[in-house]
Amino acid sequence: MLTPEKKQVRLATSHDNLSLYNADPAKFLRRYVTMDETWAHHFDPETQQQSKQWKHVTSSTPFRKIASAGKVMASVFWDSEGVLMIDYLERGKTVTSVYYAELIRKLRSAIKEKRRGKLSHGVLLHQDNAPAHTCAVAMAAIRECGFELLSQPPYSPDLAPSDYTTCSDL
Repeated sequence: MLTPEKKQVRLATSHDNLSLYNADPAKFLRRYVTMDETWAHHFDPETQQQSKQWKHVTSSTPFRKIASAGKVMASVFWDSEGVLMIDYLERGKTVTSVYYAELIRKLRSAIKEKRRGKLSHGVLLHQDNAPAHTCAVAMAAIRECGFELLSQPPYSPDLAPSDYTTCSDL
């Protein structure tokens, strides 16, 4: 789905990132933090009867499929040790540059609390190229927090790294 030029940029960016990893794998993993956003579907039962939807396998009442009552955007940040922070976007809101900049500041606090020493090693942040993530306001917050941004190759829906790789694969 990429043009030949974007394929070349993707190849060069991927090569640069791989070189950074190969230079010192342990240091890279110690510094690496990534994020992704996903929709989380939820259902809040309104009655006690609705909350008993799922029955034991020996029950005579069959399972009923219930449609999701809604969905919420979850922004998840993690490193090689696990989840650092999950933020749920308020209903009816959208991810804006100001919102994302505030998430970056919250991430810094979460790292300070959960990963002693990680900030002193320097955080290598990997994020996608969404406009709210790459605008001036978000980039200023990333610099303000002292994070180094890992280069992101041009987006291609058939090559989304977090869809195919887990931290344990690194």
